[in-house]
Amino acid sequence: MSQRNGNFDVYVMDADGSNLTRLTFHSRSDSYPAWSPDGRRIAFDTIDTTGGGSSDIHVMDADGSNETRLTNHPANDLRPAWSPDGRRIAFISNRDGNFNIYVMDADGSNVTRLTNHPEQDYNPAWSPDGRQIAFSSPREGIGEDIYVMDADGSNVTRLTNHPEHDFSPAWSPDGRQIAFSSHRFIRDGSWGDIYVMDADGSNVTLLADRLEYDSSPAWSPDGRQIAFYSSRDGNRDIYVMNADGSNVTRLTYHPAIDWGPAWTAAPPE
Repeated sequence: MSQRNGNFDVYVMDADGSNLTRLTFHSRSDSYPAWSPDGRRIAFDTIDTTGGGSSDIHVMDADGSNETRLTNHPANDLRPAWSPDGRRIAFISNRDGNFNIYVMDADGSNVTRLTNHPEQDYNPAWSPDGRQIAFSSPREGIGEDIYVMDADGSNVTRLTNHPEHDFSPAWSPDGRQIAFSSHRFIRDGSWGDIYVMDADGSNVTLLADRLEYDSSPAWSPDGRQIAFYSSRDGNRDIYVMNADGSNVTRLTYHPAIDWGPAWTAAPPE
């Protein structure tokens, strides 16, 4: 997504940064695109930026056509995430008070609440086998941490335990690792960095170590690279690096804000 034409819209580009194409043209702000597993559709949230409305989940074809509104609630529905089989979409909503994680069928039906906690739950991410959902939450009362639960909301397990914020989890395609953003070194002058850990929370490793902001990791389908956004060159742009943190490459060069990368699991036909 990018703010290069005023408000945020959804864009798509090739994995090397070429062939940039704008997909949405709303007066509202469109953000957090999520590819369907077959690469044919993109879910995203669209937000009323005038201050008088709410946000809802929409879906469109990969070329921006056939846009459909999936949720229609006076509260805020945000951050869609497709299940690996393409049948369901997890999202966050404050429709019952604070933000919790919900799931619905891919056509917007059968909305079900998965978490029910007095603290806010954010950033749902499905495991590749569809059995679990990782998310972030400040439910321990300090900063956000990464949690995982079964896909029906049961068996919530805390994976990280740090006084600073750990957020935006992203499963590796083989399900063995979870990349995430963190503010855990903010006291040393860094705004945020990207880490990776084993799926059980062990072996936490720092990948991108800069004083500027690095966030929103997204794995390539083959698990060899991670896209993210960074302010390391003075503006928020999209970058890609190897899964071990090496060979960081800048993909977008625009004075506006580019952020929230999402990597398609399969090229659309």
